[in-house]
Amino acid sequence: MMSQQPTLDFPGFHDGPVFDDGKEPGALRTIGEVARALGVRQHVLRYWEEQFPMLRPLTRAGGRRYYRTEDIALLGEINRLLYREGFTIRGARQALEGAGRAALQGLQKPVVDEPPVARSAGPDAPITDQLRALRDRLAEALRA
Repeated sequence: MMSQQPTLDFPGFHDGPVFDDGKEPGALRTIGEVARALGVRQHVLRYWEEQFPMLRPLTRAGGRRYYRTEDIALLGEINRLLYREGFTIRGARQALEGAGRAALQGLQKPVVDEPPVARSAGPDAPITDQLRALRDRLAEALRA
C-alpha cells in the first residue's frame, strides 16, 4: 500500500513542493519544512521576508515562524520568479506588487458614481463615514 504525499500546487511549478510530514495539505509549516520543500536554505526565506513586504508568516514565542498555505504559495511564486525566470529581487517585488494592484483594480469604482454619504455627529464622523462607505463598496464588489 502506497502512501500519498500531499503536494501544494504553485503557479509556475510543475510538481510543487512535497511535504512528507503527515500533516494535512493546509496545515501550518515551519521554516525548515518550507525551506526543504522549496530547495532553499532557511536564511534565504528570512531574507525574502525582509525584501517582500507582502510575505508575513505567523510568528510565535521565540520568533518561530509558521507559514500558511498562502505564504507558501507566495514563496513558490518568489522562488519561480528569482530562480526560473531570472528576475532580480527588485524586479520580482515589482512584478508581485503589480499583480496585486491589477487584482485590486477590479474592485475600484469611479468616485463620481458614489452616492453622497450622510454625516453623523461626533469628532470622528468623517472617518467613520469614510469607513462605512468603503465597507459598502467592498460588499457591493463581492456581490458582483
